[in-house]
Amino acid sequence: MSMPRLLAEGLLKRALTEPAPPAASLEELGGAVEAAARRKLGRSLSIRHVDAGSCNACELEIHAMNNAVYNCERFGIHFTASPRFADMLLVTGPVSVNMEEALRRTYDATPDPKLVVAVGDCGACGGVFGESYACRGGVSRVIPVDVTVPGCPPEPVALLRGILQAAGRTSARRDR
Repeated sequence: MSMPRLLAEGLLKRALTEPAPPAASLEELGGAVEAAARRKLGRSLSIRHVDAGSCNACELEIHAMNNAVYNCERFGIHFTASPRFADMLLVTGPVSVNMEEALRRTYDATPDPKLVVAVGDCGACGGVFGESYACRGGVSRVIPVDVTVPGCPPEPVALLRGILQAAGRTSARRDR
């Protein structure tokens, strides 16, 4: 196929992406997340993402929360590299045997009141990986979980709803 023909087809075909969520509903949801974080913490929400052994599909959706459409920074949601500065852990994947201790240490290093959101079906129950010689299963089998966001992978709006649900909770910590 010639280059001009490829270019013409690319310009004339419809985009293969999903439509963006309605701006008004996204603004409402994001504003609610920001308000809940300010009520609970008195400031913006800092999140530490932990990949406990995922296939990276959930990570792609978490990254999408930072794209130009969702832009979670405008709602006061910031990702941090250190659990010592985090208010919330966003944990993806089933917990692999090799990540179990790292997840516990990350949880222990997060200051109170810490919130934990298990992302995706794997984070909830182990997903297709379940429990095996290499996998402990869902996040709640290793650390306490406040909110689970189902989906394989969950969309950015579902992630924002889960973050809102966790940020709106009062901390009745059930440490192990």
